[in-house]
Amino acid sequence: MALLNEYYVPGLHVSEYAIDVPLDWNGHEPGMGFDGETIRLFYRVVCAPEHVNDRLPLLVFLQGGPGGAAPRPLSPDYDGWIAEAIKHFRVVLPDQRGTGRSSHIDSHTVANMDGRQAAEYLKKFLAGSIVRDFEHLRRTEFDGERWVTLGQSYGGFLTLTYLSLFPQSLIASFTTGGIPHVPASAREVYEHTFPRMQTKTEQFYARYPLETKRVGCVADILRSTDVTLPNGDPFTVERLQTLGSSFGMKPAFERVHWLFDEAFLDGDGSANPDSPLADEFLFDAMTATYSNPLYWPLQEFIYADGDLDTPIDWAADHVYRSLPQFSTDARPLLFTGEAIFPWMFEQERALRPFRAAMDVLMQDTHFGVIYDVNQLAANTVPLNSAVYFDDLYVDSGLQLDTLSRIGNSHYWVTNEFEHDGVHGGIVFRHLFDEARDRGDLHELF
Repeated sequence: MALLNEYYVPGLHVSEYAIDVPLDWNGHEPGMGFDGETIRLFYRVVCAPEHVNDRLPLLVFLQGGPGGAAPRPLSPDYDGWIAEAIKHFRVVLPDQRGTGRSSHIDSHTVANMDGRQAAEYLKKFLAGSIVRDFEHLRRTEFDGERWVTLGQSYGGFLTLTYLSLFPQSLIASFTTGGIPHVPASAREVYEHTFPRMQTKTEQFYARYPLETKRVGCVADILRSTDVTLPNGDPFTVERLQTLGSSFGMKPAFERVHWLFDEAFLDGDGSANPDSPLADEFLFDAMTATYSNPLYWPLQEFIYADGDLDTPIDWAADHVYRSLPQFSTDARPLLFTGEAIFPWMFEQERALRPFRAAMDVLMQDTHFGVIYDVNQLAANTVPLNSAVYFDDLYVDSGLQLDTLSRIGNSHYWVTNEFEHDGVHGGIVFRHLFDEARDRGDLHELF
């Protein structure tokens, strides 16, 4: 592998690399030669400084998302799972195709494509292609050495794709808050998550009662006045509601509370309908609701597996509109969670170039097969999963239903953590210790 860069951050040795992979894996096999258009896959390998010259086993991190780049390591303790992992592994951190320093997608990428071209292009950035990229990386740059996977959130979806397509490549797999329901259904997901979003909003208002008035007052101002965010996007009540998208992670309640604490230019912090909204509040609200330009266009299509009986057709929006308590007129105003809506691709400058592609994709029924239910039932690779009982984004009941039909799967159900629990120092260590004590890692340690 060609080394691009090598350096230390506190407590970590970091080396950087990149390889080419096919844009379209159709007709190509990971580890073999390929022709046609290629894109770049960038990755880092991190280890403890004392292990720089040691050949420790490999752990590859499957990032959440979709559209998420790998963590940028600041120190082992900043991301708690890394501190534990580098005791035992060399850790591979790939930027999934379309993200980070891999060939990147944003509004510029699709600006000159028509809707159908852009739709076909975006479909090449889903789970089947991501996993084939990683398998190609393993075979070509790591001499085919079998590795362990750790999948956070959407990384758990990728884990099941990996177990379906290339189980022979894996020694063991860990997932945290990321077992999808199989068979997959976008509408089913949102039918479960919107009621939890209502509960989360009610918990937020119970903790910070003043926010019932302040949030409602801001919503009333947005309904009666044309308010523009610093980047030129209109600030609407629908966009205000998306501040709840982080409510499944800590300390989101506190971040939103302090956001509204300085919402009004005039006054003492109480709701003031006669005050302009403060510039700092508008900037912070814009930042908190900014849409990752690949995350949102792909969001509902991570639930597309093979040929669909019916198109996805804006599943979250259909559920949202069936629940009058989420109306922009309702008070107290309910926040929405991890969900995309058609208005995003009209109001948000970063997403407007994707609108034509979204119109095509939302009516498409032909996607790559990402789960093999027979292979998963016969699975022999140890799968060790943390299931967060109150997970806002990935329903725990649906996770457990899927796990009940996967061979050699083990799970730990806990309500001690939110969806981002892996970033502390406990979750991965707990899973690792259980797997080691059960003998799942006997060939490594």
